[in-house]
This record gives sequence, structure tokens and C-alpha cells, in this order.
Amino acid sequence: MMAEELKKEQDTSSHLERMKKNLEVTVKDLQHRLDEAENLAMKGGKKQLQKLESRVRELETEVEAEQRRGVDAVKGVRKYERRVKELTYQTEEDKKNVGRLQDLVDKLQMKVKAYKRHSEEAVSHRQNFISIQFDGLLQQQHMSQQ
Repeated sequence: MMAEELKKEQDTSSHLERMKKNLEVTVKDLQHRLDEAENLAMKGGKKQLQKLESRVRELETEVEAEQRRGVDAVKGVRKYERRVKELTYQTEEDKKNVGRLQDLVDKLQMKVKAYKRHSEEAVSHRQNFISIQFDGLLQQQHMSQQ
């Protein structure tokens, strides 16, 4: 009976040893698979991180370019604002000059009219004078014929 019990215990012990070895092999296999999965995850994570970092750099470059375009646009607007001010000032000066020139033209036209009137009066006086002299000559001629 003892021998049977011993044999039973040895069988149980040997069965437990085999199960222990099988479990150790399973644990080793699972540990190996876990390590591989972690490595793949790390590699995938690194790739994903590199992609994200690359995208961040691209976006930063785009932001810088957009900022430069914004600065250039502001410079352009300021340049055109200065040009508009210059043209506005020049237009105002031109209007003043046109006003002065119009005043001068008006004065000169008045002088031309006055000179024309004086000229017409002088011509009229000369014609009267010539007419008077001619009449006087005619009378002298008429008197000398008599």
C-alpha cells in the first residue's frame, strides 16, 4: 500500500513536473511573443512619431511662409496707402493750380475784351477822323473849284 501510494505520488509528481515544464515553455513562448509585439509597437510608435514630427515641421514651414506673405501684404498696403496720400495731395495741388490758372485766364480774357474794345474805339475814332478830314478835303476842293 505504501508502495502504491508512493507510486501514485511519483506519478502525480511526474505529471506535475511535465505540466510545469509545459507551462514554462508556454510562458517563455508568450514572453517572446510579448517582446516581439512590444518591439513592433515601439517601431510603429517611432514611425508614427517621426511622421507626426515631419508633419509638424511642414506645418511650421507653411505658417512661416503665410506670416511672410502677411508681412509682405501689410507692406504692400502701406505702400499703396502712401501712394494714395501722395496722389491725393498732388490732386489737391493740381486743383489749386487749375483754380489759379482759371483766374488768370479770366483776367486775361477781360484784358483781351478791354483791348478789343479799345481797338474798336480807336478804329472808330480813326474812321471818324478820316471821314472828317475827307469831308474837309472835299469842301476845300469844292471851294477851290468855285
